[in-house]
Amino acid sequence: MNTAQPPPSTAVQDIDVVVVGCGPVGALAANLLGLRGVRTLVVERSTAPHGQPRAFSCDDEALRIYQQAGLLDRIVDDLHQPRRADYVNAAGRLFATIAFDEVDFGFGHAPLNFFDQPLLEQALRDGLDRFAHVELRTGTELVSLRQNDDRVHLALRDVLTGQSYAVRARYVLGCDGARSTTRTAVKIPLAGASYAEPWLAVSGDVPPEGVRGAHTTFVCDWRRPAFVSPGARGSYRLEFMLLPGETEDEMSRPERIAGLVDPYVDPSRFTVTRAVVYTFHHLVAQRWRERRVFLLGDAAHQMPPFLGQGLCSGLRDAANLTWKLPLVLSGAADPAVLDTYEAERRPHTTAMAQTSVRLGRVFLARSRRAAGLRDAVLRAAQTVPRVRRFVRHFEFKPVPAYERGLLAGGRRDGAVGTMFPQPRVGGGGSATPRLLDEVLGDGFAVIGRGLPAGLPGVSGPAVRYVEVHPAGAAVPPATGGRDGDRVDVVDVDGAISAWLRRHRADVVVLRPDRFVFAVAGSGALRRVGRDLAAALGDPEVVDQPVG
Repeated sequence: MNTAQPPPSTAVQDIDVVVVGCGPVGALAANLLGLRGVRTLVVERSTAPHGQPRAFSCDDEALRIYQQAGLLDRIVDDLHQPRRADYVNAAGRLFATIAFDEVDFGFGHAPLNFFDQPLLEQALRDGLDRFAHVELRTGTELVSLRQNDDRVHLALRDVLTGQSYAVRARYVLGCDGARSTTRTAVKIPLAGASYAEPWLAVSGDVPPEGVRGAHTTFVCDWRRPAFVSPGARGSYRLEFMLLPGETEDEMSRPERIAGLVDPYVDPSRFTVTRAVVYTFHHLVAQRWRERRVFLLGDAAHQMPPFLGQGLCSGLRDAANLTWKLPLVLSGAADPAVLDTYEAERRPHTTAMAQTSVRLGRVFLARSRRAAGLRDAVLRAAQTVPRVRRFVRHFEFKPVPAYERGLLAGGRRDGAVGTMFPQPRVGGGGSATPRLLDEVLGDGFAVIGRGLPAGLPGVSGPAVRYVEVHPAGAAVPPATGGRDGDRVDVVDVDGAISAWLRRHRADVVVLRPDRFVFAVAGSGALRRVGRDLAAALGDPEVVDQPVG
């Protein structure tokens, strides 16, 4: 990572992409762009990494994205993976459980993970050191921007010296949070609702002998709803709804915090690291793109916290956009491809937010009668095995899928548009099985048996061909290389073969973000190649013979 001083005000620096904001979403986006060779400038107003544990949880999809960014090894040791989440009433009686240790969505990682945000942000920023073509400027703020047909002209300012200077970029990613300066600069309004109930969020450290509430718990007490959970590296997180008349100053006093946390941790052993009052929102930007400027994460959407998907949704934004931008920048795809960013991400984000709102209605029953009715209904419903499994196995979480966008046919159709699983595979140059994404490279991938030498009609993006062999088969060593290469793998658990049989396919074509672009029989590869070339905006879809 280049950390040189900003250029003098008389020089105008040309950059491919400027990322505004270096929280988790901005830092991840910069890492993914760096992996793909994009000249990137990241500007962050703060002069030091955020030292407060604000965001708290991420899911298996988020870990898969960190894995694709080559950063999982820097993050995974600092995670706490809860076995379950309990929903209890005011008397502490259990009425529902999500058993995370029984849940496997097939993406290669645990379905819920708690992290320490300062450690996560440091790992993401350290990851930028891998790239000489990525620069992070802290203590730098966006003042204004204007656009013409081929550039965004930004005015930046050093917050310590007050010096302003100009930068030109092909594209700008606004990853600067709920109060986004980028969103304001391009005059995009927010729509939605803010919730009037303030909450006190308390984070701290506690030794094991000081923990009284050992499991992640939603305390659905109609008098004062709360959320409590052990966290990463000996931390503990507690959130309490404030009652009418309670103020932040009053509730943040040590004696009040001690009384609130006492049922869950020993106050004498609990060291508070953060206590802040907040309100949550369900807000979405009217649009996520203004010509060459894109909004990601909280700059584009904010949702209630009850599903733990706020940060995860921002990470998905980055994973979606950062493989499309390099294709457009290199001329391998038409700029119209970038329109699929919002078309794909908005419906899924909306579904997550709506599910979070519905979960909040369960959690936030505010009268004894409503809470009693909720408890009775949920207990009765879970006597039905299918309903109990629906709750216990977290099946109400929206699946990762795109209804329309950069897909064969343009729309979801069966497996097309869904995220491909990530089973273990053998071979691929490794003596021990590893997760599938480790052998797929960072471009498109064609997975199947009896693959041809190339995908007919595709001459633009890099494509990796993954020949799948049954368990126990001997395979040749990996061919190496990155562009249009082949690799042989063993389907250790039979998961890939089972997936292909279930979808009546011989071959599956994956996008760089591991969503399914197309499924096909071995005789339909010419059509798939033409579909991909057309989706990327190739003006001349070239017919080539199979094999």
